[in-house]
Amino acid sequence: MTNPTTSIEDVPLNAFHRLLTLRSGGGSFVDGYVLSIIGVAMLQMTAALQLNSFWQGMIAASALVGIFFGGFLGGWLTDRLGRRRLFFGGPSLFVLASLAQYGVDSAAALFVLRFLIGVAVGIEYPVATALLVEFLPKKYRGPRLATLTILWFAGAAFAYLVGDLILRSGGEDAWRLVLASTAAIGAVLFLLRIGTPESPRWLLSKGRDADAERVIRQVYGEAFSLENLPEQALERKVTIWHLLYAGYGKRMLFVTLFWTCSVIPVFAVYAFAPKVLLALNLKGDWASYGSVAITLLFVIGCIIATRLINRIGRRCMLLHSFLWSGLALLGLGVFHAGSEATILGLFGAYALFIGGAQVLQLVYPNELFPTEIRAFAVGVGTSLSRVGAAVGLALSALQQNINLFYTPTQIANGEAPTDTRIRAGGLVEKGSLQRSEDSLNVRFVVTDGAKEVTIAYHGILPDLFREGQGIVALGKLGGDGVLVADEVLAKHDENYMPPEVTKALKDSGQLKHYENGKAAGETSYNQEGK
Repeated sequence: MTNPTTSIEDVPLNAFHRLLTLRSGGGSFVDGYVLSIIGVAMLQMTAALQLNSFWQGMIAASALVGIFFGGFLGGWLTDRLGRRRLFFGGPSLFVLASLAQYGVDSAAALFVLRFLIGVAVGIEYPVATALLVEFLPKKYRGPRLATLTILWFAGAAFAYLVGDLILRSGGEDAWRLVLASTAAIGAVLFLLRIGTPESPRWLLSKGRDADAERVIRQVYGEAFSLENLPEQALERKVTIWHLLYAGYGKRMLFVTLFWTCSVIPVFAVYAFAPKVLLALNLKGDWASYGSVAITLLFVIGCIIATRLINRIGRRCMLLHSFLWSGLALLGLGVFHAGSEATILGLFGAYALFIGGAQVLQLVYPNELFPTEIRAFAVGVGTSLSRVGAAVGLALSALQQNINLFYTPTQIANGEAPTDTRIRAGGLVEKGSLQRSEDSLNVRFVVTDGAKEVTIAYHGILPDLFREGQGIVALGKLGGDGVLVADEVLAKHDENYMPPEVTKALKDSGQLKHYENGKAAGETSYNQEGK
């Protein structure tokens, strides 16, 4: 039995603390799920919405931009409306925006919805960590905050399992179900949080002493009261300028920099995981199960770091985490053309070693800042780290969009590289499609009206693939001039043509001829314009 004079910060961990960890960690689980599920849907979604590399990057980064605003907004609202209200506000917005994704029909609309989902996730960080820290006994705060990171990766792993299951059984519009599935996760989180009390500290700050004492008795037992609640510094309104000029600027800079450096590679991997693995020559089940395996190693790395956090110290863990995970990423760059086992091994090493930096993301800001500015500091750290990651993803995607599309003429003239993944497109020539009788191998020829290139592909072509129509293929150019594709994009209606193909035809002087042919009722095209 605990002595009733004991501070509530020194009591043993009880069932309420464990349940609150799960309720707060549910936000991290949702964060991992939503940022990973977009990678699962990306390939099929790209074909359905005809996304170029720029829009792929913008959509992948949109949730991160939303988290930037949500982090600031959540910290501000949490101090004014209370922890409990925001504890339910985030999941509510999350469910509504997730459901709306099912009917999305444009890249811009999807960007907006993903942005709103990011806002909901961003609100989660300051409110969930503030509520958890204000209830948890002091000695359990570090490990329990680290547990939230483990739940992030658990959500990411679950996203790959659920997303892959839906894609295998859902048809050509399965990507819509994949994105909408996030609503179910948000609904479960909302229901799980029913019954969560308000923070006694926040109630006291609003002069609601009777309500605060009732919560303390409910959580800790009838023997406890406000007398068991330690005194704390008076709360004051905090802005980012107060944070920087009150002696905490260097700490805020440190938290933001290490947090940003630790999340940029992780978010890049999760936003484009299937595409990254394809670019590294991992295909089929290697790519599908490789994503899940890597995520599980992230979880294992975080669990190991949680166990070691009080043994080897925060600083030592952070330095070793960045050192060994950085070497693993360097190895991926050097051995990008290696075997499947080599690539997965290096990815796995990165996932395992980055766990130390990941678990410190919520531990450091909650330990480096005092109570009166802790929630705001967590919100600022969350926001700035996410916008850094978003800028990185967007700039990377913009670079891909500028550099990686090549017309048949450019390929024939030797302008396309043979050591990297490129996009190539044109009109599929009439009669050029050749299918293997005993495998999924196909070959066809695309042209821009001036030159042609042969494309080899292993897999099922899109339902809307047609000879005489425009397509875009993604793959690597071999020394024999054949593009070995790992992805073929095709979407047509009576007026549609991929913009890259339209430009290629225009540059070769064949666009007018093609349009005249369509007006005359022709549905095919060969290099002679017939």
